[in-house]
Amino acid sequence: MRTRVKFCGITRPEDALAAAQVGADAIGLVFYAPSPRAVSVEAARQVVAVLPPFVSVVGLFVNAAEQTVSDVLKQVRIDVLQFHGDEPVADCQRYERPFIKACRVGEHTDIDAVAREYASAAALLLDTYDAAAPGGTGRMFNWDKIPARLPLPVILAGGLNADNVAVAIRQVRPYAVDVSGGIEAAKGVKDAQRMNRFMDAVASVHS
Repeated sequence: MRTRVKFCGITRPEDALAAAQVGADAIGLVFYAPSPRAVSVEAARQVVAVLPPFVSVVGLFVNAAEQTVSDVLKQVRIDVLQFHGDEPVADCQRYERPFIKACRVGEHTDIDAVAREYASAAALLLDTYDAAAPGGTGRMFNWDKIPARLPLPVILAGGLNADNVAVAIRQVRPYAVDVSGGIEAAKGVKDAQRMNRFMDAVASVHS
């Protein structure tokens, strides 16, 4: 099965269109104000408006109030929710949307326990732990910590780029990979050439 690709931290319509043109399966919209890749509802609507069919829209939240998430869902087409904070299972389930739960992997993280706790998630996203940031660190974690068998599909994130994603896929065999900084010209501004190189690297694993 081919590895799916999500380009996260999209802030501009032209970047969303470029992502679709090179074959990304999903784009991520960050609704977390402290992030340099955060989008307003209006900006998100503009991004979603240019997407062709069959490109999924993932809305990323970090410990957001229920009203905040609900307001976004009323105004923006969001296909999948991604929770990147300390949200309990009940909070993730309340919106009647498929959800991805992020697990920030540190030295003592029990990935298998997190997967069991969030068994109702559509997938488990594994990212690099950083005490100062909930994601988007641009740093890899030790892939050897990932159990060989998990009860959820794995989305691998954390420091991926065109130079290491093929190695990552061969080692981890994730359902999908998630990249943000590795395809950027600047924070929140994607680079079409880097997007294309990333997709080529993913495709090389399956050729």
